[in-house]
Amino acid sequence: MNHWSSFRTIRLVGTFLIALLSFSSIQAQDGEALFKANCASCHAVKEKLVGPALKGIETRRPEDWLIKWIKNSQTLVKAGDDYAVKIYNDYNKVAMPAFNLKDDEIKAMLAYIKTEAEKPDAVAGPKGPAGGAAQEAPKPIGLYLIIAIVIIGAIAMVLRRVQDTLARTVRQKQGLPEPAPMTRSQAFVHWSRNNKKLVAVILIFLALFGSVKGWYALQSVGIHQGYLPEQPIKYSHQLHAGKLQIQCIYCHSGAEKGKVAGVPSANVCMNCHKYVRKGPETGTEEIAKIYKALDYDPDKGTYGPNPKPLQWVRVHNLPDLAYFNHAQHVKVGQVACQTCHGPVQDSMTVASQYSPLTMGWCIDCHRKTPVKMAGNGYYAGYDHSKLIHDRNTPDSVITVAKIGGLECSRCHY
Repeated sequence: MNHWSSFRTIRLVGTFLIALLSFSSIQAQDGEALFKANCASCHAVKEKLVGPALKGIETRRPEDWLIKWIKNSQTLVKAGDDYAVKIYNDYNKVAMPAFNLKDDEIKAMLAYIKTEAEKPDAVAGPKGPAGGAAQEAPKPIGLYLIIAIVIIGAIAMVLRRVQDTLARTVRQKQGLPEPAPMTRSQAFVHWSRNNKKLVAVILIFLALFGSVKGWYALQSVGIHQGYLPEQPIKYSHQLHAGKLQIQCIYCHSGAEKGKVAGVPSANVCMNCHKYVRKGPETGTEEIAKIYKALDYDPDKGTYGPNPKPLQWVRVHNLPDLAYFNHAQHVKVGQVACQTCHGPVQDSMTVASQYSPLTMGWCIDCHRKTPVKMAGNGYYAGYDHSKLIHDRNTPDSVITVAKIGGLECSRCHY
């Protein structure tokens, strides 16, 4: 009976502990949801954002004080609480908004903050060339080619020795004398004279191959498709334009207003990175370069006297003889940026030249691209009947080519 009573006691204690742990887990989960809904826009657990980092908050002030502060910080400030006034002044007298939360909800958030603070910092994994996840190592195609050449050469040597052995055997049976030894050049001349047709075919093939390769080499002069320069900061278009869905015009505002889209100044970056101090891919490493260029102290939130411009490397560069206006295409023509620059939001961790940007490529686009006239005030005063060159098909699509898009003076003057 005593054993049974002890067993029941242990079971009750175990059940109580399990319930307590489950309650703590549920409380932490609720605290996470509440924290993300109410606090995460201004606070992080281990780093300073708009407000201070919250790690160790339970050691700074008592729990009842923290509850009052979170519910309405200005009540403590107006009451003259020394610590509340100090925080208020340290953060430029920006008042934290009041929250209509219950005491248990605030306690759940504090429990979540403590749990997160005790977790070890994640160790960054291997990085690729653009600061993102580790990329697959390129296959050693050159090594495979060298191995294939070595194997083919070895087979050719073996076959050559077999041929020489068979020829020697035939000469011995027929009683013929051994030929005089020849140098390599003499052997090559001898082989060429005895294989004139094969030599002619090889020479014709080399002439045609050289002509084709030379033609394509000349065509590629001045074309930099695939150009991928190393930039001073590893800025990921895939992250900003893709995952975060930041519009291209937000950074490249000149694309709607003038000839050049322009590279955004570091001050544009600071609109976000004054508060976002750690990236999901490169941590603080790349963002710190922005702070260094602007001589900005993220802890104090102040700028120093020695800012320096970032030395960005231009990716797209048309020759001086060609004129291209971004606003004419982006604002008037309503051409998407991806048409020329490729799917930057999907695959470009570092910007590269996607299109060839040749004259033929531009002309082909003008021939195929229809003009977006519906609701476009730029074409409101045009007589559409005069724009269609083919009068026999008045309903045909009006392309850029039909409104003068192929005239030389449009791009060369």
